[in-house]
Amino acid sequence: MGLDRSKIEDKFKWNLEQMYKNKDEVEKDISKVKELIQKAKEYKGKLAESFENLYNALNISEQASRLLQNLYVYTHMKQHEDTRINENQGLATKTDMLATELSTATSYMVPEIIAIEEEKLKEFMKDEKLSFYEKHIKEILREKPHTLSESEEEILAAASDITKVSEDVYDMFSFADLEFPEIEDEEGNKVKLTHSNYSVFLKSKNPRVRKDAFEAMYLVYGKYKNTFASTLYGGIKSEIFYSKIRKYKSALEASLFQDDISVDVYNNLIKAVDESLPTLNKYVDLKKMFLGLEEIHMYDLYVPLTDKFDMKITYEEAKEIILNALKPLGDEYLKLIQRAFDERWIDVYENEGKQGGAYSWGSYDSHPYILMSYKDDLNSLFTLVHELGHSMHSYYSRTTQPYIYSSYKIFVAEVASTLNELLLINYLLENSKSKEETLYLLNYYLEQFRTTVYRQTMFAEFEKITHESVESGEPLTAKEFTDIYYKLNEKYYKESCVVDEQIGLEWARIPHFYSNFYVYKYATGFSAASALSKQILEEGKPAVERYIEFLKSGGSEYPLDQLRKAGVDMEKKESVEEALQIFKGLVDKLEKEYKG
Repeated sequence: MGLDRSKIEDKFKWNLEQMYKNKDEVEKDISKVKELIQKAKEYKGKLAESFENLYNALNISEQASRLLQNLYVYTHMKQHEDTRINENQGLATKTDMLATELSTATSYMVPEIIAIEEEKLKEFMKDEKLSFYEKHIKEILREKPHTLSESEEEILAAASDITKVSEDVYDMFSFADLEFPEIEDEEGNKVKLTHSNYSVFLKSKNPRVRKDAFEAMYLVYGKYKNTFASTLYGGIKSEIFYSKIRKYKSALEASLFQDDISVDVYNNLIKAVDESLPTLNKYVDLKKMFLGLEEIHMYDLYVPLTDKFDMKITYEEAKEIILNALKPLGDEYLKLIQRAFDERWIDVYENEGKQGGAYSWGSYDSHPYILMSYKDDLNSLFTLVHELGHSMHSYYSRTTQPYIYSSYKIFVAEVASTLNELLLINYLLENSKSKEETLYLLNYYLEQFRTTVYRQTMFAEFEKITHESVESGEPLTAKEFTDIYYKLNEKYYKESCVVDEQIGLEWARIPHFYSNFYVYKYATGFSAASALSKQILEEGKPAVERYIEFLKSGGSEYPLDQLRKAGVDMEKKESVEEALQIFKGLVDKLEKEYKG
């Protein structure tokens, strides 16, 4: 259980007052957005009349979107500080509704732009002011086969409030309402289980603690499995609804289209990982031997290899380590990291009602913000450096690109965060002071790889199977979700691990399943980051310069093109296979450590 938020020192809490000092300022900007919405409506049916109309409509829409982004980010981050506060929930809901209102009011724009005759549009684009939106307009035209009529687009925009209910219900139920029981820690003290301390218990040296936490967690999720099945099924149905209405072949294709990624990239990832499952099972077998276990269970997978070494890292120590580890990225990058620490970009510790997990967020007009629950352990250190990677990517994008081209595609979103992690593990291994520490760090890196590449790919396969099942007309209940998920765990781990029955319920506690076809990007991002970090460490300045330019490019280019310029081609299956070879080499190194 976290502390009362008021008892946490300000220096460990993000400073949202830099965005809005009070509710009155929020309400003023809400009024401004509403005014812009009314102005945007004035151009409905008039975009083809003149380039001035087209420019004005685009410019007003951009202004409204930029201001709304600031409001949306602030109100939702404020809500996440303590999800129990009704006033914050109300403001977040108000900006949700405002987002729908803006989307509905501007839904005419894409169909009207698409309907403008090609020659007339070319003539319009000769205008200097309008040419600023050339890439934006080209992107709209790329979506022409999947864009509906003006009235249909308006209906879809209005429906977004309804189709996101499943995710909203999941968030509130899982993070605000769900209560977990107490378990006994290693010292026999009664401790209430939370989302945040669950991962700590799974690393306990005491197998009883690990098992108790595992069983207690899934006992609760098991009680509400039908509710969670309903919310997830609703989320999947919503995604499929949109993909069908927009004439995509599948929900998967619809999701990948936004990043200009082919379905082959997704399928090749699953295939490459599937072919390397023997290496994964070899690693788990080695772990079992290191731990001296007769059999290894799902709740044993996160335990460090050695019980003679542990890393307790305070937040202050973490800051110093990170600044040293990221030195290969240059002085400018390090100064930005220092700013994040000094200017309270980070909400550090857990408090009662705080949303679980970790993220980097912010608006175009704010600096990045990070939410996390720091626990004085190695995992928290890596979470912090991971989210700082996202923040640096966002900072470079927003300060280099205009608002409309500042948002990078999700496909590359995990590259910067993972590259930070890889530089960190490299630094820690190079500065290891003992064999036990090296073993501990080696295990941590292998676990990062297992959970980022193998685990996220398993999630991706779960999404693919469940969406295809629903698309073929099969209803999914808690039983089907659990069966599918359990069988995937069997496929990945049965050669080395006891696949406990409760693991079949894990699907119910994975929030990323409500962001359809997102998780595969962790695995592809890890693969790309592996190649880029290797280049940075081996080449130095030229590779760093390419990488910083990649961070600055924001949404000005498509992801695959951005990565090629940075130095890695993700359309090639070999890019994933090379990362998997790194894992294989480290497993072989671990085997030598055991035999040595």
